[in-house]
Amino acid sequence: MNLVSNAAEAMPGGGEMLISTESRYIDRPIRGYDEVEEGDYVVLTVSDTGVGIPTEDLERIFEPFYTKKKMGRSGTGLGMAVVWGTVKDHNGYIDLQSIEGKGTTFTLYFPVTRKELAKDKAPVSIKDYMGKGESILIVDDVKEQRDIASSILSELGYSVSSVSSGEEAVEYLKNYSADLLLLDMIMDPEIDGLETYKRILEFHPAQKAIIASGFSETDRVKEAQKLGAGKYIKKPYTLEKIG
Repeated sequence: MNLVSNAAEAMPGGGEMLISTESRYIDRPIRGYDEVEEGDYVVLTVSDTGVGIPTEDLERIFEPFYTKKKMGRSGTGLGMAVVWGTVKDHNGYIDLQSIEGKGTTFTLYFPVTRKELAKDKAPVSIKDYMGKGESILIVDDVKEQRDIASSILSELGYSVSSVSSGEEAVEYLKNYSADLLLLDMIMDPEIDGLETYKRILEFHPAQKAIIASGFSETDRVKEAQKLGAGKYIKKPYTLEKIG
């Protein structure tokens, strides 16, 4: 839907949109926007005859909020980041071709597997996730996400506090301590998780943290991990992920 809505918005005066799917075998790597490796794929293509994407925007179009802040598009600014994250979560690839004034084509490659699905694992007992009163600070700009994480962690026996921005987290930790941060990577419009963690490390150099995001693991997540952050978890928050 994100690709379709973007294509429609790119044709304010009308035009043609084409959506197609096919099975395709790639016998040699494709060196395009993304490098597509050899293999079997299900391919989804969405093309339009709209205004096209300026060359200077092509490299950054999948960044969160870029289409809204820099290109003036409507919506949350997260649509293209969701597309990128979804494809990467399926170990897929994206090719993008665009000519200003003529249109844009997004081609999504989802790898096909012929392996049998793994059998469901035995459920883990909630006792395996229980804490012992350790303090956790949740840093997330979305209230619903804070509430969900707080509820899960409180039920597991942790002492939970939460704030809605990186700046609030920095100020909180100047006065209080937390055994662990549950840190959202993407927070708008303030500083993101990486910058928040950097500022906290200036006065709490041994601060432990877990990075969370609704999108695929990014270079900024990896940079935070190099600084000392622990595992990365992908939202939505669940007992198995954050317990």
